Amino acid sequence: MKDVPKIAPRKHASRQLRAIVIGFAIGLAGLAGVVYAVMPGRADLGSAEIGGSFAMIGQDGRVVTNADLVGRPYLMFFGYTHCPDFCPTALFDISAVFKELGPDKKIAALFVTVDPERDTPDILKAYLENFDSRIIGLTGDLSKTEAMAKAFRVYAKKVPGEKSGDYTVDHTGIVYLMDKRGKFVSTFNLQRPPRQAARELDAYL
Repeated sequence: MKDVPKIAPRKHASRQLRAIVIGFAIGLAGLAGVVYAVMPGRADLGSAEIGGSFAMIGQDGRVVTNADLVGRPYLMFFGYTHCPDFCPTALFDISAVFKELGPDKKIAALFVTVDPERDTPDILKAYLENFDSRIIGLTGDLSKTEAMAKAFRVYAKKVPGEKSGDYTVDHTGIVYLMDKRGKFVSTFNLQRPPRQAARELDAYL
């Protein structure tokens, strides 16, 4: 007669199950830590410093610094003109929010390219003509672009395309709300009716 395998006692199996669940939870916590290092959350999650001084080139060819924006709140996000989905959608959404605020409101939005190699001031100017005029395109050399992305905890990485020399850029898809002093307030939710989003912005004007 073949030996019949013994069934582990219920109590022992329960301890094993708890160990597996705890191990899985620890693994998820570690993964969450990695994601948070790349994707900053809302301001109330801690005292992490996001943002800082910058000097970039605007779509009109002039230098734009953080000091130029003091006195008005602004939105900011990083992207590029070849972006197939998030960037144009975000720009259309911001334009709709600004339209709700009205043309006389002292507000701005910064569209900072993560692809300075292709996004020259002239390219940015032509691209942004499709959106609200209060949206400012910013570009610069690679070192300044990387420094600004680091200050805002933005991830950006080139991904080679199928054709030689072609590429896309994976990047953080977060819109930041900055106050009149240029201080980070919170991430800004564009996934809601423009009028509702405009009401939140209006509180900082």
